[in-house]
Amino acid sequence: MKDDLRFLQLWDLYSPLLTATQREITDLYFNFDLSLGEIAEQKGVSRQSVSDCLGKCRKQLETYDEKLGFLKMLTELSREYSAYMTEVTRFIKEQNSPETKGLKEKLDAVHREFGSEIIETE
Repeated sequence: MKDDLRFLQLWDLYSPLLTATQREITDLYFNFDLSLGEIAEQKGVSRQSVSDCLGKCRKQLETYDEKLGFLKMLTELSREYSAYMTEVTRFIKEQNSPETKGLKEKLDAVHREFGSEIIETE
């Protein structure tokens, strides 16, 4: 399960670097939860070739990340962002002034733009 989560994170970052067939097979397996047999039937190939493709894709995605390191960078940025937002939210709650109301509105706009959850401070 943990390996699948890591694979999906890598897939989100590097899937454009896979071939169209590799993207389709990995998408069907991980995002649509189809079995090897179902994918094999749909693609007109053997279960073994689907399994081989998934294994090859895992290795490829790992290699891309070893060379480029985007997953580690995004994880660190996410951690830093979360810590920053916690501090800013705490500050807004403690100050509760007209100036911090404007700051909260700006933060809410950022959250909406990036699809994040809006943090309640009241």
